[in-house]
Amino acid sequence: MNKSNSGANTNTFQLLIDILLVMAAFVVTLLLQGNSVDKSLFLQFSILAAVFILIYVLSNKEQYLYNVTMFYYLDRVHRKITKSFLLATVATAAMMGFMPITASGRKFYFYFLIVAYVLVCIKMFLVRPFMNKLGSKNAPRTVFVGRVGQFNKFRYFLEKTSIRINHIGYIAMTKEDMEQAEEGIYLGCLDDLEELVREHHIDQVYIIQKQGVEVPFTQRYVDLCIDMGVTVRLVVDFYKRRRANSYVSTVGTYPVITYHTISLNTYEQVIKRMMDIVAGLVGCIVFSPIMLVTAIAIKLDSPGPVLFKQTRVGQNGRHFKIYKFRSMYIDAEERKKELMAQNEIEGGVMFKMKDDPRITKVGKVIRKLSIDELPQFFNILFGSMSLVGTRPPTVDEVEKYERNHWRRISIKPGLTGMWQVSGRSNITNFDEIVELDVEYIDNWSIGLDIRLIFKTVLVLLKHDDAY
Repeated sequence: MNKSNSGANTNTFQLLIDILLVMAAFVVTLLLQGNSVDKSLFLQFSILAAVFILIYVLSNKEQYLYNVTMFYYLDRVHRKITKSFLLATVATAAMMGFMPITASGRKFYFYFLIVAYVLVCIKMFLVRPFMNKLGSKNAPRTVFVGRVGQFNKFRYFLEKTSIRINHIGYIAMTKEDMEQAEEGIYLGCLDDLEELVREHHIDQVYIIQKQGVEVPFTQRYVDLCIDMGVTVRLVVDFYKRRRANSYVSTVGTYPVITYHTISLNTYEQVIKRMMDIVAGLVGCIVFSPIMLVTAIAIKLDSPGPVLFKQTRVGQNGRHFKIYKFRSMYIDAEERKKELMAQNEIEGGVMFKMKDDPRITKVGKVIRKLSIDELPQFFNILFGSMSLVGTRPPTVDEVEKYERNHWRRISIKPGLTGMWQVSGRSNITNFDEIVELDVEYIDNWSIGLDIRLIFKTVLVLLKHDDAY
């Protein structure tokens, strides 16, 4: 994981939109001017537009316009945008004084400024509602810990920012607080936090410390969330960081310290998702002939469906359907109980057996070549899985998880990962598997994903570990 959180509070989408709008203004101006812009003038104004974009974006960033915690008041935003626009205009106009630009060139520049300013003003009114709608779809599932009244003002501030959350409910500090409140106002109390995280698939927790509560009391629940890979945001008070990464920000008049074990940098998440979409599309197209031949072979080999569809556990306990080519007989799940005594994975959480009698003839071949995994490219394309991540566990596996095991599902599961390229069939200790997954989570970066993809290709070429 990237230890720096320089991008965690940056609204990357707003920044990209501003760059695209100024570029669009340049293109629109070119279309309006028609044939009056020659090649030399085009080159000069391309340079000017690039400088304009750089100064405009940097000035906006300096004024925290791309900070997700900034209050979105239209008059305040308009004032800051205008200031940045004027600064970029003055700077590029000064550059024009040193360039051999004709009267038609100055006319082009004037039209460019008008179009650009109109577009950024339109964006100021329209993008905010669009961002709210877009952000609410994949917003982190969030609970607030503390008295409901304590969060009224905080949530008022929160709603004025670009921070999006999927509010699941409130959790009482103590059983006494829950019993004294109206029925149904709380999901439960802090004593039940672990069960509530599992039950409601919680991504993050906000805690406002009640006056008089000792730090060790709250620290215990911070540690619980860290163990499970759930992000914790502590409001007002500051606590010992321990095993999680952290950064400090403010929402309104509230200082917030965030503890987390997963990357929260938006731009990195966008890049990872783009890689997944490209990989999903390429995988589905390139391997379609192999998938077609495999489907026919499975159908001829044994009765039953071509695809094996099973409920797996994804990020923070979310359930999804995983797709694989069927490599076992249709009664495999029923026969699993009879074979549990021969399980090669210590601890009984996962099940793996080398000469599994449930595997069909075709199944042995496609498992050896990892062809059975190819339909998961559709899972990757549609977002339930990532190309690189942790192994997607079954529902019954997760039911046996201890608290520290939960952290391995704090990110999306992947088609490949640290465990898959580290001698997967030779590792028989479940705790070692968890350690590999946690190592990946703690050290995640785009570069690490790329390295693991190359290692996966090498492992597949050897065919040593798949069964």
